Amino acid sequence: MFDKVNEALQKVRPMLQQDGGDVELVDVDEENGVVNVRLTGACKGCPMSQMTLKAGIERYLKSEVPEVSTVESVD
Repeated sequence: MFDKVNEALQKVRPMLQQDGGDVELVDVDEENGVVNVRLTGACKGCPMSQMTLKAGIERYLKSEVPEVSTVESVD
């Protein structure tokens, strides 16, 4: 599952990089479907980062990797 999630994130990454941000895969809890990511660059302190995380990254990952239940940001 880690590889599937990482592959899907590679497709999201260019959109974040256009705005000066990025996303890094930290961990995948395969048992619970929880994906931990770290937002970096402009995304790190952006007031819209939670919206980007939930409405963008999480929604896309769930469509690409059905085993994903939630995506959480870690520092």
